[in-house]
Amino acid sequence: MRVMVVGASKGLGRAFVEGLGQDASLIVGVARRAPPDITVPPGCELRWIAADLSRPEAAVQQIAAQAPDALDAILYNLGVWEEHAFSEDYDFLTDSPAEIARIVDINVTATILLLQRLIPRVLGARKPQVILTGSTSALAGSGRPEVTFGASKHALRGIADALRESFRERRLAVTCLQLGYLNTQDGLDVPRDAASLRGAGGLIPVHDVVAMTRALLTLSDASFVREIVMPALMDERF
Repeated sequence: MRVMVVGASKGLGRAFVEGLGQDASLIVGVARRAPPDITVPPGCELRWIAADLSRPEAAVQQIAAQAPDALDAILYNLGVWEEHAFSEDYDFLTDSPAEIARIVDINVTATILLLQRLIPRVLGARKPQVILTGSTSALAGSGRPEVTFGASKHALRGIADALRESFRERRLAVTCLQLGYLNTQDGLDVPRDAASLRGAGGLIPVHDVVAMTRALLTLSDASFVREIVMPALMDERF
């Protein structure tokens, strides 16, 4: 299996690279800078493409020029939020127009432009797949006030729905992972049970997201999962 992970250098993206290597023959990581210390299991080739998706058009050109001609799956894990998001200091009225435009460029514009270029490279696979890392902020009644981040994650859900309809006859499986609060401090090198203790049940270990993603990638050709809503167990919003 040949997998591209966009937003792969740290946190969940890094966990995708390290955790999916046991199933893949090739992983292509996309990040502004390739981290020097990521390894994958023997038998899996790891390649890196350096690109800054805050400049969508230039980055898409770079990625398209270096990406393999054929892929089986694209994991789009890139997303940014407001400077004071998820804190008591967040105030939509003080967000600068430049910050709002930057978030939309990275979370929405870059996503659409890159998928437009790369989807033809997965359509020839036995089971072509696109997995988009969304957020529970995209759900109705999410209880979050971050306007621009929330809007961008609602947009991601719309992108997924439209892609399915555009390429249903080509059997493209598109899944949105609507994730709650993550523990990104503890990577896969930390035992899962230890990582699950951080946040007293209020944070999801990246191990669990990787496990769900591995399951998605190994489904039969006859089925797909439209959406996974995955909050932390103690998240009172759900």
